[in-house]
Amino acid sequence: MKIFHTADWHLGKVLQGVSLIEEQRYVLEQFIEAVKKEQPDVVIIAGDLYDRSVPPAEAVSLLDEVLWKITVDNHTPVLAIAGNHDSPARLQFGSRLMQANGLHLIGKPTEKGEGTTVELTDEFGPVQFHLIPFADPSVVRNLTQDESIDSHHRAMQSIISSYGEFQTTTRQVAIAHAFVTAMGEAEENTSDSERPLAIGGAEYVAADLFKNFHYTALGHLHQAHFTGTEQVRYSGSPMKYSISEEHHQKGFLVINLDGAGKTTIEKRPLVQKRDIRTVTAFMEDLLKNEPNEDYVFVKLLDEAPVLFPMEKVRSVYPNAMHVERVINRKLPEQTVSKVSTIERLDDQALFKSFYEEVTGMPPDEETETIVRDVLQELLTGKEEFQ
Repeated sequence: MKIFHTADWHLGKVLQGVSLIEEQRYVLEQFIEAVKKEQPDVVIIAGDLYDRSVPPAEAVSLLDEVLWKITVDNHTPVLAIAGNHDSPARLQFGSRLMQANGLHLIGKPTEKGEGTTVELTDEFGPVQFHLIPFADPSVVRNLTQDESIDSHHRAMQSIISSYGEFQTTTRQVAIAHAFVTAMGEAEENTSDSERPLAIGGAEYVAADLFKNFHYTALGHLHQAHFTGTEQVRYSGSPMKYSISEEHHQKGFLVINLDGAGKTTIEKRPLVQKRDIRTVTAFMEDLLKNEPNEDYVFVKLLDEAPVLFPMEKVRSVYPNAMHVERVINRKLPEQTVSKVSTIERLDDQALFKSFYEEVTGMPPDEETETIVRDVLQELLTGKEEFQ
């Protein structure tokens, strides 16, 4: 069975106040052409179809157009799940009607995994796909009434165990949206355009939970890579969404699953019309460059002040997004150490540092609990439509 694995489309993404919708259309047209040319048996979208829970109209229209071309025009089934940026209820609306055309959208987990498994068949027999959308531990805890679920790892463990024993004669594929690491250890995110899933280090899921699946298609991290084993993989996002992704090689994965459940995996590149990259130069040299439409983040080496820098930069790079001066002078060692330390702090540690700076004493336990709850509420988007 040939599988196309993609994730993290983030339709409706706005970068530095600029909508990337036309760039997304340009990239997804390449993906549609690949579907037409290679004729996969199924397309997987492992979460974050939209960039926010209430997407702009043009993002909804683009998703509708792309899914129609894949499922109806090309007769290719699509299996998609909600990510942490999506609204589960909005994404799942009308999903039962869409299944008739081969579109399976799962927005939220269900009790005992009911309705979240899709079975497709090839010349070797059936393949079961288990769709595991992003779910905050509190959602899974309320669903299962299991008070021990206090982390994303335990939430994922509960969801997977709800499927029961797998048939050893049937090939199994998991589709999940989570921060998966080899041993469930803390790991740096591959992009600053992706927000954390939890406060206090409870967001990590161990890859070992997926050991009984022949392949696991992951979404959430924007750089393509495997974790734990080569069968547990992130496809990465189809295009760059921040300057931190400047050196990522974007695309999607092609997985060939044989009759015994063995996989061969290839990567197919996708190319943006306008790249997102850094330009480092003196203003005098920069103004000699050929005009270019890329989305650039400019670092000026000039030590003297530059008047109207963005206006000058945009005479060469009309889509420039940011200009800053690189400070060449050596900062005092104490200052460098303090700045470096602050950059590594998470939100709660930053608050604690700020509180101590202002009051001269650390926050008490009640204050820290309130701050942690507020931060977690902001992350899970409880104030938004669910």
